Amino acid sequence: MIGVEPFASPTLTKALEAGHPVDADAGGVAADSLTPRRVGTHVFPIAKKYVHGTVLVTEDAILNAQQILWDAVRIVAEPGGVAAFSALCSGAYQPIAGERVAVIISGGNTTAVKFEQ
Repeated sequence: MIGVEPFASPTLTKALEAGHPVDADAGGVAADSLTPRRVGTHVFPIAKKYVHGTVLVTEDAILNAQQILWDAVRIVAEPGGVAAFSALCSGAYQPIAGERVAVIISGGNTTAVKFEQ
């Protein structure tokens, strides 16, 4: 399992680097769903056991992933819901040969979506 976070809010990334929950920056277009200041003490041991690493994505990559989903299949998802997809679209995460990849796309905060007409 790979965690994906915005550069603007690397909460899990910082905690895994430190080996324990720490405060991290919190902001960006996905702030409403992906921006706790700190990974919780109950969640951290689970993440440490199952998350094999994290990938950071840019704000532009997240917004671009939203646009790709809309243009290709008319799916509207909030910024936090497309973060993992943005890692694939932007090349921030590149699967190794033979790797099976699954991405969950979610989120109902569609007021944050402003597609150009």
